[in-house]
Amino acid sequence: MQPNTLLDALLDEAGISHAGLAAHVNQAGRSRGLALRYEHTAVARWLKGQRPRGQVPDLICEVLGARLRRPVTLDDIGLGVPGGGAVTHGSPLSGFVERATALWRSDEQQRPHILGAQAVTGTPAVMPVWEWENPPEDADVSREGQTRVSMSDVTMLRAARAHYELMYRRAGGIATRARIVGFLNAETAPLLRGGYNDALGRQLHRATGGLVAVAGICAYDSDAHGLAQRYFHQALRLAKASGDRGLGGYVIALLVNQSLFMGEYRQAVAFAEAALRTAGRQITPALAADLYAMQAKAYAHLGDGSGALRCIRRAESEADRIRPGHEPDETGYVQPGLVNVQVAEALLSLGDLNGAREHAAAAVRTPAHDRGRVHRLAMLSQIELRQGEADRAARTAAEMAERARGMESQRLRDRLREVRGHLVASGCSEAREAAGLIDGALRVPL
Repeated sequence: MQPNTLLDALLDEAGISHAGLAAHVNQAGRSRGLALRYEHTAVARWLKGQRPRGQVPDLICEVLGARLRRPVTLDDIGLGVPGGGAVTHGSPLSGFVERATALWRSDEQQRPHILGAQAVTGTPAVMPVWEWENPPEDADVSREGQTRVSMSDVTMLRAARAHYELMYRRAGGIATRARIVGFLNAETAPLLRGGYNDALGRQLHRATGGLVAVAGICAYDSDAHGLAQRYFHQALRLAKASGDRGLGGYVIALLVNQSLFMGEYRQAVAFAEAALRTAGRQITPALAADLYAMQAKAYAHLGDGSGALRCIRRAESEADRIRPGHEPDETGYVQPGLVNVQVAEALLSLGDLNGAREHAAAAVRTPAHDRGRVHRLAMLSQIELRQGEADRAARTAAEMAERARGMESQRLRDRLREVRGHLVASGCSEAREAAGLIDGALRVPL
């Protein structure tokens, strides 16, 4: 049995205890001529995944609907027809909000079935992107709720996204994830369930989408790939509700990056093409440059040299068009030198060591925040070793290890271990010293 996270989240929103729900269900049953004697232990079993009998699921909907002052369906409480399609009542967006906030709550509670979920592949991975690309659009995202949402609330969410993104860059996703998930539950969920008109609602969904995307980045950085994917899919649905195709393109870039990590190279190419095609003019030069650069890496891994070189040229062309101050906050990660390091990785996969070295060195010469610099130094060190320059690679790796200090990131640890393995294999004494520095950094548990 899987825990009923939807019912758990609605109980929390309604402010009803287990004993309180049991008492209200018993009372609602009496009005229908039913002699029910449920106690808090029965509710605990329902939350663990047991399905209540007879009319009880309908009574639960009745009790919660009265408390929340809105219709509550069997699907909303996680008790829809098993194996059947979701029964849609009202706006599909409303059901999405309940499921999204239930995931946040389960993540904050560190439910094992959420944290250990595997990333989906095939059709389940593709469908959220297809649904973002295709009609129907959300004609009206307004909502009736007890909490009245204002523009100052939207401004707060935007500030929170910037805050947690900066924290992620400085401290890593493992350290940041608990903070951002706590914020989603305490501050964001009540706003998303609140009351707002269509115009304000679109801005609210956009701000929430940007924040949820950062939560996904932190989950990805923590090696929780199934959870990260679910956050990215949520962010994509929120982007659709906002009407901002550029935001959707940014979220798909995150899915492309995850696809590359999982070795789903054809999926990475297809997702990038979907973003470039669907967002069209709302794709900024920075985002286009990153999408083309990641496509180049995917083509290189697939052994398609002409496709990779074609995308490299497009990425460099778009990078030349980037105008600081004319990009949305989300694409701030596309800093000078990022395309260089992406291109270096693609060229390395194609066996062009000289071209890869040139781009990696250019990336390292360009200022970047510490997290980005660690990745750039790791790439340069790897190339220097491949070219037989073990002493130079060791010095590069030593700087990389120093830059990584204080960050809690599974992805950075993977890079450190990879570089360490190459250093040890070189047999150079200076390389062994650099490997020792990396050992010191890895010795501190996350």
